Amino acid sequence: MTDEKKAGLVPQNCILEDRRKLSVSGVSEVGGFDDTSVTAVTECGDLTVRGEGLHITKLSLEVGELNIEGTIEALQYTDREPKSGGFFARVFR
Repeated sequence: MTDEKKAGLVPQNCILEDRRKLSVSGVSEVGGFDDTSVTAVTECGDLTVRGEGLHITKLSLEVGELNIEGTIEALQYTDREPKSGGFFARVFR
């Protein structure tokens, strides 16, 4: 059994076609979107897609699929940071 299956991680794939169509699997939620950016939460971290005229053509959280069309200029992953206590924990370090 692979390490991913042992850890319970959902496989994640990104397929970009001609910088116009993006298919992403392994998506658990969409954090926000507009016509210049889409942020999706994945097992590999938060994925931000930047571009122009972006629109979501398919979103199925049950199977973890997200399809985006438009002029795609950048894909960026950021790791999710664990919440650390709240406001006072950050103020009184």
